[in-house]
Amino acid sequence: MNWDQIQGNWKQMTGQVKEKWGKLTDDDLTTIAGKRDQLAGLLQERYGYAKDKADKALDEFARELKIKV
Repeated sequence: MNWDQIQGNWKQMTGQVKEKWGKLTDDDLTTIAGKRDQLAGLLQERYGYAKDKADKALDEFARELKIKV
């Protein structure tokens, strides 16, 4: 799945995002609104990821993601 699809279906994705990264709050996910760069920034902030690790984690998440629409 590509990031445009994730962003377009963000409300359905938030549960899966929280399941993977539990330190993110509902407010965080609402603010992010599916924007990949903002999510990467929060992963760096909350989990101490380096930029390349955050990008890699998001790429992996997008590949594994199953959407139910």
